[in-house]
This record gives sequence, structure tokens and C-alpha cells, in this order.
Amino acid sequence: MQSDKQPSYWAAGWATFAGLMLILLGLFHAIAGLSEVVDPDPYAVTENYVFKLSSSAWGWIHLIGGIIVFFAGFAIFRGAVWGRTVGVIIAIVSAVSAFAWLPYAPISAIAIIAIDFAVIWALTAHGRDVTA
Repeated sequence: MQSDKQPSYWAAGWATFAGLMLILLGLFHAIAGLSEVVDPDPYAVTENYVFKLSSSAWGWIHLIGGIIVFFAGFAIFRGAVWGRTVGVIIAIVSAVSAFAWLPYAPISAIAIIAIDFAVIWALTAHGRDVTA
């Protein structure tokens, strides 16, 4: 179904930004996860942590999640719905975590929340404009 609506280049720029950030974020998480899987000793695991997983398990979680996020970044450039969905979920998680930091670092937290909202808007309203 073709739309007569003019593509928003402003929104496409934000969606491009989101895709590039997802690629970078996925790469960083995959590297961190791979380093933990290869050598689990550098990370200290204490008795009183919330999620009772081994550091090797966290390494696998970061590695697999990083790979998914990495490919979602490329999928945004192809206009894939699943890539935009992952991008929106990552932006929501980022906004919630920034909201938790609001009392400690208000200026940077507000800036991160504003960028997350712009990315969510671009990916949901104009995500297909990236391919146009």
C-alpha cells in the first residue's frame, strides 16, 4: 500500500541515528559478552546480587542480546518492522533507566529521555522513511 505522504527527512535522520546507535550498542554488548564467556574470572560476583546467575551466564546473555540488537540496527535501514520494534524496546528501556537516574544526574537524564522519545517517535511514526 503506497502512501501519498511526503517522507519526513527529519524523522528519517532520527531513525538513521537510532539504527547506527543500535549497531554500536549491539557491538559493545557482544564484545562484553564474548569477553565474559572466554574469561569469566575478571568480573566479581558477590553473594547479595539481585539476579542469581553466574558471570558466564551473563556473558551469554550479553553476547546473544548484543547480536540481536546489532542486526536490528541494520534491519532499521532495510525498513524491517522487527528492527524498529527492537529499537523502540531498547529506547524504552533506556528512557526508564534514565528516569531512575533523574535525581542523581538530572541534566543528562533529561537529555537521554528526550533523545529516547525522539528515537521512539521516529521509529514508530516514520521508520519506513529511512528506506525512501
